[in-house]
Amino acid sequence: MLLVKILKKIGTDESGSTAVEYGLIASLVVIASIGAFEAVANENTGLWAVVKTKVTASMGTS
Repeated sequence: MLLVKILKKIGTDESGSTAVEYGLIASLVVIASIGAFEAVANENTGLWAVVKTKVTASMGTS
């Protein structure tokens, strides 16, 4: 009987749920940030490739 009361109390306890929700939100923000950083890095790499091509062409060297 005591075990049933303890399990019911644990099952209805919501004190840790807010921390779990904040953890999930933080993990989603991190995942979105990683995706955004990757997109910026790819764009930056492409930009420097264009700059290199144009500088090389204007200098007349390969």
